[in-house]
Amino acid sequence: MMVKAVCDAIEHLIDPGSYLLPGYLAQDEIRQNIPEEQPLAPWPLNEKLTRFMDRFRATATMVSTTGRWMLLPVVDHAFYQTTSSWRLEPDSLKFSLKPKLPYSKEMCRRQGRLLRYILRQTYSRDMVLQVLGFQRHVKQRCISLEVELVDLIVVAMQTVFEESDDNTGDTADQTHLMWQHISSQVIFIALYQFGNFSQMVELIYSKLCSLKQDGDICRGREHLMWCLLQFISGSIQKNSFADFAPVDKLIHLLYPENEPLPLPDMSKPSSIWHFSAMCILMHINRKAQSLAQTDSSQGGGFNLEANQQWVIPVALQKQNQFLLKCLQNKNASSQDYQTALLCNACNTTTDYNPSFTLLVENVYGESGSAIQLPGSNCVAFNKTAPLKMQLLDSLTAHTKMSMLHSITSKITKLAQTKSICALSPALVETYSRLMVYTEIESLGIKGLVTQVFPKICESRSWGILNTLLEIINYRMHHIQPAFRIQLLNTLHNQTSMQLPMHNQLLFGVESTALRLIMGLDNFDIKPQLVRSFSDQKQIVSQKSEELNRVLVLTLARSIHITGSESISGSWCIDILEAIMAATPHRWPQQTLKCFPHSVQEYFQRQTVGCVNKKLLKSNIEKEYVKWNALLIASTQDSSSGLDETDALAYFSLPTTPPYFICLLWKVFFEGKTPSPLAYKVLDGVNANQLSDQVRTFSDFLVYEFSVGDGSSEHVKICANVLRDMVWKYNIVFIDRLILCLALRSSETSDVQVANFIIQYLLIKPDDFRNRVRSFVQEVESTDHWNQSDWYSKHMAFHQKYPEMYYFEGLLKHCSGGDQVNSTAENPSSNHQYLPSYFSNITLRFLPVLDIVIHRCLESTTTKSLETCLDVIGMLYKFHDQPITYLFNTLHYYEYNLRERPSLKKKLVSTIVGAVTEKKPADWALSHDFMKYVKYSGKDPLPFTPRDWRFNEFPNASAYALHVTCVEILALPLPGDQVGQALIDVVLKMHPVVSRDDIFSWMNSVALILTALPEIFWKPLHRRLFSTITCDTLKNSVPSDSSYPYHILSYSKQQLAYTDLPCTRLLALSHIVWYHMSIGQLSLVSQFLKEEMRPLIETELQLLYVFHLIGPYFHRFRAERTRCLMDVASVLYDMLLNVSNCTKEICFVDEISDFLYHVKYMHIGTALNEKVEEVVGKLQPTLKKRLQFITQASSATAGRQHQQLIYQSSNPPT
Repeated sequence: MMVKAVCDAIEHLIDPGSYLLPGYLAQDEIRQNIPEEQPLAPWPLNEKLTRFMDRFRATATMVSTTGRWMLLPVVDHAFYQTTSSWRLEPDSLKFSLKPKLPYSKEMCRRQGRLLRYILRQTYSRDMVLQVLGFQRHVKQRCISLEVELVDLIVVAMQTVFEESDDNTGDTADQTHLMWQHISSQVIFIALYQFGNFSQMVELIYSKLCSLKQDGDICRGREHLMWCLLQFISGSIQKNSFADFAPVDKLIHLLYPENEPLPLPDMSKPSSIWHFSAMCILMHINRKAQSLAQTDSSQGGGFNLEANQQWVIPVALQKQNQFLLKCLQNKNASSQDYQTALLCNACNTTTDYNPSFTLLVENVYGESGSAIQLPGSNCVAFNKTAPLKMQLLDSLTAHTKMSMLHSITSKITKLAQTKSICALSPALVETYSRLMVYTEIESLGIKGLVTQVFPKICESRSWGILNTLLEIINYRMHHIQPAFRIQLLNTLHNQTSMQLPMHNQLLFGVESTALRLIMGLDNFDIKPQLVRSFSDQKQIVSQKSEELNRVLVLTLARSIHITGSESISGSWCIDILEAIMAATPHRWPQQTLKCFPHSVQEYFQRQTVGCVNKKLLKSNIEKEYVKWNALLIASTQDSSSGLDETDALAYFSLPTTPPYFICLLWKVFFEGKTPSPLAYKVLDGVNANQLSDQVRTFSDFLVYEFSVGDGSSEHVKICANVLRDMVWKYNIVFIDRLILCLALRSSETSDVQVANFIIQYLLIKPDDFRNRVRSFVQEVESTDHWNQSDWYSKHMAFHQKYPEMYYFEGLLKHCSGGDQVNSTAENPSSNHQYLPSYFSNITLRFLPVLDIVIHRCLESTTTKSLETCLDVIGMLYKFHDQPITYLFNTLHYYEYNLRERPSLKKKLVSTIVGAVTEKKPADWALSHDFMKYVKYSGKDPLPFTPRDWRFNEFPNASAYALHVTCVEILALPLPGDQVGQALIDVVLKMHPVVSRDDIFSWMNSVALILTALPEIFWKPLHRRLFSTITCDTLKNSVPSDSSYPYHILSYSKQQLAYTDLPCTRLLALSHIVWYHMSIGQLSLVSQFLKEEMRPLIETELQLLYVFHLIGPYFHRFRAERTRCLMDVASVLYDMLLNVSNCTKEICFVDEISDFLYHVKYMHIGTALNEKVEEVVGKLQPTLKKRLQFITQASSATAGRQHQQLIYQSSNPPT
């Protein structure tokens, strides 16, 4: 009787008709108190409770993303905008699903596939931590991470191809690079104690033992040993002896041969892999001997774990003998890999230093011998050939760290002693190559940014500072966003202080800052700039208007491409206000039209006036009348009463208007010869003042070219004078001048004149064209990491086209110039040129050319741009991010280029053609697209393998996504038509799309669509708009119907060929929205509110919308609360409309369960007034079910409400 009474009471509580408690709270209470492995209830209640709990399968489906367990991200910086979607529980590797609902088995299972995929991608360490919710500085062991990493290692071993003497090509290279990455992951996880190294080795041993009967477990053993050696060599001194016992056991398992293995060819890099196991044993035995000696000196008796554990396997006996012989010889040859082997086998801090010393001395150079660098009075130590990448790849992480430590010590020592002899080219190139190794990041890029760079600035060693700037500009391929901002802050702080009279240094600092700003990733800009503002870092230049303008352009590009126009908010305005406070400026209308609305509106509210060029001209004329007697060589008139001393004093004052270069223009325009005073004044002008002079000169030039008598003769004279000032007199530098011309003009007419001047400087004279053509021809390969003769090519170019930073041309051609300096044959001898290892005018001009092309795309005429691409487009061969630049350009200017298909084609073919000039046809774009741009070649593989350490992209998936988007954006078709075609690939089940792989196809289509402009994915919303009114959803529901999973759930139907078009569209929409940034997803709420809401009249339509938007409430709550409230409000409006239009609602329980979920998990009491208003107008049954929606009517409901609100208010960080 008691059991029956309890059962009756529970049945009454969960009976929907009793209206005692929301079913949603009841099911959660049941799941909280009954473990999953136990039955729901004793047998008298089991059937009813099971039926009751199964009702919430509909709610679970509503809040689940279709196929979520099959989706994969692209591992790049954009991922960090959607981390909550990919978060896994670190202990179980399951999705964080709250509250407990009857989710599908796939949703509840372990997501090891996702974590292994991320671990396999290069440059994925930060993403691994984000997915698991870890932070670097918090030590937290994750056994699941260990398991997945071990699985990745074992699979990698099984996929290693059998080696042969001929296997030295791409296959061997890619295999080594894969293991290089795995080694980096092992070091990172073990070093930061996210995993236990000893336990990982034990797990590898166990897995290999289990595979022993199924196949050859020795395949890939050399690579595994190489991977383990990387960590052991650096940790053997710090860790306990017992930590490495499993390694010895593993070695004996993998080397069972009864005969010694033959010695490898020491002239090949692969020889190092074969010696890895022997190197490990030498480290371990040396550790054991050290412990034994220590223990013996203390009176103990250390036991070497005797038996057979530390005995060297028979297979490695020859290697052991070879190593011992080499160590006794101590005369290692640097021509093969014997030196690297000895460094790997012996710690660099032991007595076996000769090998390591030989290695580093090969790049230091000899103190008594020097070589010439570009510029006068500039010499460096005499080593020019850097260490090869194959050799550096053959060194252990510990050896590379020791080498980095030695090099940085050498650099800081030279900086402190103010050595007049610069670093050797070999050392600089080797140092830059060591930066690519992520496993030694603390001494690599992080050490450079946080330690070396600030120390060099503090010691005011300008030569080494210029060297570091060139490394950052021309050799760093992957600079993390935080380091990029920190470098920018350091550079701005340096320019805020008074730099020395070094034009070369100031140009280097500004050029580096320009590249750092333009290189900011679209998804990095907001978090990094907001963090920088809060940390009070100086990201806005206080002196350079051009840098701040480029920052505005970069900001606008980021807002546009990330789709964050609707959420730009105050952070964007704060940055713009800081920029305008430092350097007030205005933009031309054609540029403003391309800005996002928030940026556009901000600048339209500003009242900055444009430069009054007539007044500028008048002021310059007055100054010229005042000083021309002293500036013109043949003039003897001194009636003004001013002399040379007055002129030097006047023009050196900071308050003097920056007109001097304009005055020189007047001298040359009149055909006069300048006096020596002209050189003396310019030579005494501060570098920052010189930048102001160039800005004023660019404004003056625009006016001079646009006025006059209007004849072609006037323009010709102006052009010739300008050419001479750039190339003959070295008064202004072409990159600085063109940057000012491209950015400063604010009126449409001025923009046209500025574009004309730019076109003239780049195309008409042959000065710059010859330099571009010569450099492109001389440097055939851009793979600098594979070159050993860069120094000779660098010097040959500078000897052919020397760069003059100190107006040497003016001094040479002014009257009496030989009397200014005592060394007339070398007029620059008074200035100490800074060492230059990589830079030249063509490379420095590339970021300026990027900006020039963008300004041309904003205008209505394109002929000049096409001509420019024809003449100097080949320079893009040396661009550090050509595909990224194309993607950003085509994306940002998509509207401007819609009606210009030939220009898109020209732009892509020129840049890609330059990049792939000496590379395989499939290096950048697909073969089909290359045929479209009239490229002829054989059918290639999808993409040629490459070393991602020296690529603009972190891995193959990021690269494939960007090049695919470039191809799509360059098509001569409307964006919506292309987007519709992409959607149809999966919605119409293209023949190549297997149903088994449908989720992978949908994932790929979603990644592409969300990376493209809005016009490409808008067809998805239009398809939803038309589908919501289809007959399937507009039909009424029979009263006895079961829940329509066949319409609202795709996961099961697709394999059974029973899926409906609306169901397939629902799945694709889920996956596309899953990959969207929050800015893009915010437009979804607008779509529901403005377009979908008026159409919802039937119950199925309402349920379809619930299933459509349900999975994204958690993202709205975490990232965009306003959208969360908007969507919830719209759903209640739809519910009311359906209640009014439908005679009887059948799925009352499922609808009310979902609304209770939204309330308790997401919105709380925020919409109570709205909800009360709607609920009061609903059908009686639905009204009864929702009577608790605005208040808890029982103690149980109240307690559960508080518990769920607490869970929802504490989302994962």
